Amino acid sequence: MMEVDDGRLAEEILRRGLGKREIVFALRNLLKLKYYPVAVKFLYDDFDGDFKVGARPYTFCHYMACSRQRGEVLLVTEDGLGCNNAKFVFGWRDLDDSIVSSHLKYAENLDQARRFVMGKPKLPNPPAAIVTAPLHKAEFEPDIVQIVCDVLQCYHICVDYASANDEHPITTQIFVNSAVCGGCVWSYLNGRINVTPMCSGSYTSGKTEQGEINVFIPWKKFEKTVRRLLVRTAKYGGSSLPRTGESYPGFDVCKLCNFLTFRKPR
Repeated sequence: MMEVDDGRLAEEILRRGLGKREIVFALRNLLKLKYYPVAVKFLYDDFDGDFKVGARPYTFCHYMACSRQRGEVLLVTEDGLGCNNAKFVFGWRDLDDSIVSSHLKYAENLDQARRFVMGKPKLPNPPAAIVTAPLHKAEFEPDIVQIVCDVLQCYHICVDYASANDEHPITTQIFVNSAVCGGCVWSYLNGRINVTPMCSGSYTSGKTEQGEINVFIPWKKFEKTVRRLLVRTAKYGGSSLPRTGESYPGFDVCKLCNFLTFRKPR
């Protein structure tokens, strides 16, 4: 019964300790996440691990989707990355006319397209490689954890992040045609949560046809966020907001309408 009683489950996880596997288990059970959280690591030294590489160049969204949905530990190299937008924000490619012209469809003119590209975050030191892995398989300390979820799950994560890290309000940074790569790099450089909708590229190659949204959280603040979820669930018996104590996140049938009440028959 403990495994299907959210309050007791939260208490037991807190008692045992919160490692990567416990974090994934908590998120999948208490927030009903559909996908694995993905650990992202920017490598500046040699990486000795059990990973796979792409058979051909793929987009960064492809790598993230494969880790999120297939549970693969993947190594992203400059040669194995087939997206110029991602190469730019990772510092693997400089600004040039081809990148600017590829943004003309989003801008009024070349000057605006150039400013849009230059406004994206960019790693000051290009990494040797990048690792993406489902969090529970990450044999390293991540820089960033990405969660792909629905909007209501995103809200719950943001609320727990805000209270656990005492950061409010939460602001979002949306980058044209760089939702996943740009969103990840911004969170890494600024040390704060970032929430972004999918861009056109991440919607298609990132396998997000169901209206999912991105949440990026620095690893140093991620454990505290999940701990807050567990403490709150243990206290109230469920993770739901605003319907406190409900087991399903966001059970808000007509919000708190007292006409929608269920009771035992008399």
